[in-house]
Amino acid sequence: MAVEKTIASTSLAEVIDRILDKGIVIDAWVRVSLVGIELLAIEARVVVAGVDTYLKYAEAVGLTAASAMPA
Repeated sequence: MAVEKTIASTSLAEVIDRILDKGIVIDAWVRVSLVGIELLAIEARVVVAGVDTYLKYAEAVGLTAASAMPA
C-alpha cells in the first residue's frame, strides 16, 4: 500500500493578499540603560495593510481628518 503525502501549500500571493486584507501591526519598544541611566530608547510601530483596511480602522480610532472634525 503506497502512502501519499500531500502538502497544503500557500502561495506568496495568497499570503500578501491576506496581510493586505486583514492588516498586520508590529510594535516594538527597546530601552538600553546602564546603571539607571537611559542610553538609548527606540520605539517603532510598523503597520502593513491595504488602503481600505487602514482607513476603516483609522477612522474607528480617530486617526483620520474626517473623524477629527466635529459634527
